[in-house]
Amino acid sequence: MTVCGHAAPLPDPADAVPRPGGGPGDAALPPGPADTRRFAAASLAAGDPTGWFERLYAQARDGHAVVPWDAPAASVHLREFGLPPGEGRRALVVGCGPGRDAEHLATLGYTVTAFDIAETAIALARERHPGSPVDYRVADLLDPPPAWRRAFDLVLESNNVQALPAGIRARAIGAVGEFVAAGGTLLVLAAAATDTPGEGPPWPLTRAEIDAFAGRGLRPVTVERIPAAGSRLRLRWRAVFTR
Repeated sequence: MTVCGHAAPLPDPADAVPRPGGGPGDAALPPGPADTRRFAAASLAAGDPTGWFERLYAQARDGHAVVPWDAPAASVHLREFGLPPGEGRRALVVGCGPGRDAEHLATLGYTVTAFDIAETAIALARERHPGSPVDYRVADLLDPPPAWRRAFDLVLESNNVQALPAGIRARAIGAVGEFVAAGGTLLVLAAAATDTPGEGPPWPLTRAEIDAFAGRGLRPVTVERIPAAGSRLRLRWRAVFTR
């Protein structure tokens, strides 16, 4: 993600793709997570909670870093959810990164808009999916186009809010909900907080944070905690809300 749009650290085990790389002193972590935390720490120290997404993508493009969520297929928890056919309904993918989830929704018949705060991520999505019907945009979750307010029948928030520090997280959760049209659906996928959270990002979401997506006229439909075997992030949320 980025807040502002894009799929956040770390990936589901089934989504991960081994890649070379990693910075000095990062031997205790796989290259992708180490790169993520290195860039995030520098950005947060400078008072910029979202600028690290563009820097990470740009460095990865030049072969100097790894984007850990850059996997070849849509999230397994999205693929297994069983969304109904889109039939032209409007969908929005928050923090789309290279576009794997957005392309999946397009194959289901949704008219998809997908955004990321990182210009390099959007350039990569367009490059990887030439001729795609997805409308890829550079945009900021915390300052989105006014025309997107309550304009989408389906909104996908996958692993973005968990990449944000506490100071802006509540604002981001509220912004996600404002994209959902009357009668529309919000699908939230995220790491679930446990008693051994470890170093972030990501900072897994608590149940209270998941419940907060139900603000601004949304109501919960289902909230599931799904085991993620083989991952440090042992549990994941899959939550559905409607307006």
